[in-house]
Amino acid sequence: MDHLKTIKKRKLTDKSIPHALAQVPEFAQESEMYQNLLEMERKLDWTMTRKRVEVQDALSRNPTTTRTLRVFLSHTVSGQSWQVGDAEGEPVNFETGQGIPAWSFRVEGRLLELPNQRSRDKVVPRKFSTFIKRMVVELDRDPNLYPDGNILEWPRAQGVQPSLDGFTIRRTGDQPTRIRVIIHLEQNPEQYRISPELGNVLGIKEESQIGVIQTLWNYIKTNGLQDKVDRRRIKADDYLRPIFGAETVVFQQLPELINRYLMPADPVILHYTINPMVPPPERPQAWDIEVKMEDTNLKNRMATTVQATKDSTQDISKLDDEIALLTQSLHNAHTKRIFLRSFAEDPTKFIQNWLESQSRDLESTLGSGPSEGATIRAEELRRSDFFRLPWVEEAVAIQEGMRLSSKQ
Repeated sequence: MDHLKTIKKRKLTDKSIPHALAQVPEFAQESEMYQNLLEMERKLDWTMTRKRVEVQDALSRNPTTTRTLRVFLSHTVSGQSWQVGDAEGEPVNFETGQGIPAWSFRVEGRLLELPNQRSRDKVVPRKFSTFIKRMVVELDRDPNLYPDGNILEWPRAQGVQPSLDGFTIRRTGDQPTRIRVIIHLEQNPEQYRISPELGNVLGIKEESQIGVIQTLWNYIKTNGLQDKVDRRRIKADDYLRPIFGAETVVFQQLPELINRYLMPADPVILHYTINPMVPPPERPQAWDIEVKMEDTNLKNRMATTVQATKDSTQDISKLDDEIALLTQSLHNAHTKRIFLRSFAEDPTKFIQNWLESQSRDLESTLGSGPSEGATIRAEELRRSDFFRLPWVEEAVAIQEGMRLSSKQ
């Protein structure tokens, strides 16, 4: 009994209705509608499977987008003559900086939100420092008068590092100072500056390595530079010959050839002036910078599309099981209808055909009949004790006597 419980019940998968039933006029219209639904379901399943594979392939390549990073530059001042006024005798504390003219320079940034973005698609914005690979701040001051570091650099350290919304630089002084901020952006995928030799041919100045390869491949296909016989080989035209350095190259050599003409992207340079002798502006100065980054919103939506919830999958499977069960019931009812209808039309012939069918089934089961089993069955009968009974010899003698007399 326990063994029977462990046997997995066979799952019904056939959802088609009997063809003979579909030809019945009473069910013709409903059968045609059902067949159309099955065909539509097959097409929909195939399309969804293909799209799911395409989405999974896109997710493996990390979809990217271009967003706007807004950078703010501002400053504050303290201890300046116009702030202190005519007060005299104010104590000077060199440890805390009290009473010493000074200013603070602030670099901040934030990623602008997308227009018409749904609230459920919003994610926690990235910190400003995560967009910076390296930042250098140069102060245009007399090093003899202000020796306390006029060039400041913030490189991103390897490993775990806290994210920041901005950077603050504090210096003493009461003279106007010109500041140059050099920002090397952290972009995904990494962007490169294209040398003029290749950039003039492809019409691009800055792009990722994959983008350059795709642009070059489009140029090759547009100009028909792929070899007609060996599709792996690329022929060079007058513009690509100096870049390839040969008449033909193999497609696998393109990344290596392209890397020779890729250079680090130009940094973003911002200029700012601090004048401590006047009050700082009420609003900071702002610059908008385009950055390439991973499209998390699209990635989340695509992942949600691919990964169906467990409940919905179970509901669909349950409905398919119910449809298959109903279809099987329809098959059984159709078989019963044919059985009863044949009996009603000609009971005698039906019973005769049924007995013959049962007889053939019985012969197949016992191994007798017009098959190899007949020989086995005959051998069993020949050796049976039935032929050793006392009356068998008398019966055989009478039979043989009648046979010989009939010949005479």
